Amino acid sequence: MILYEVLRLYPPVTYLTRRTYKATELGSIKYPKGVTLILPLLFIHHDPDIWGEDASEFNPQRFADGISSAAKHPSAFFPFGGGPRICIGQNFALLEAKMALSTILQRFSFELSPSYTHAPYTMMTLQPQHGAQIRLRKI
Repeated sequence: MILYEVLRLYPPVTYLTRRTYKATELGSIKYPKGVTLILPLLFIHHDPDIWGEDASEFNPQRFADGISSAAKHPSAFFPFGGGPRICIGQNFALLEAKMALSTILQRFSFELSPSYTHAPYTMMTLQPQHGAQIRLRKI
């Protein structure tokens, strides 16, 4: 739940692009073949109409009943894309994150350094502008 909430608030990429390969209707809008659609993950994952009034807050409990129940729309969470073009590295990335965290937490406790400044920055991916200063303490 914590990893999902982190991915919701800070997705690896901030937007996805898709191109219509045939005339397509989304809602009440018709798009001709060849239109490029931009899916702004960062905005969708922070939208209070989709996630509730606490959309900008860290709340892992929203995933307690699973990914499809976390938001008002079951497909609103897609940090790795979705459908046939979903990231092939999704399962590996999540497994790697779980293994790394469990290995670290067996030997260390950690906290943010007082010098940490929260400043997400978009380049090709979303990352901390000034790095993530963390203090590790051996258990």
